[in-house]
Amino acid sequence: MSASRVSAEAIAARLSVVGLTTRVEERDRCMSVEAEVPESLSAESWREVLEVVAEADRFGLHATSLNGRTLWAVVRKAVRPKGDVGGPSYQR
Repeated sequence: MSASRVSAEAIAARLSVVGLTTRVEERDRCMSVEAEVPESLSAESWREVLEVVAEADRFGLHATSLNGRTLWAVVRKAVRPKGDVGGPSYQR
């Protein structure tokens, strides 16, 4: 399992402990975590949520009057250095 997936799954697990239902999706360059945030989330829970998503590379909150509030966090996938294209057994 990749490091980015492990991080995203850990973020999702901690958000679940706060009571949020999460989704983890793999994308081309990152792992994405999303969770619907209820209006009734307490201030203490918000502090925990912010502490959790601070571990991501990027995070935010998308709020609309139609769909409510969706918290999102992104963990970037590691990019191989250009000099290591062939891997350890590659010979030049």
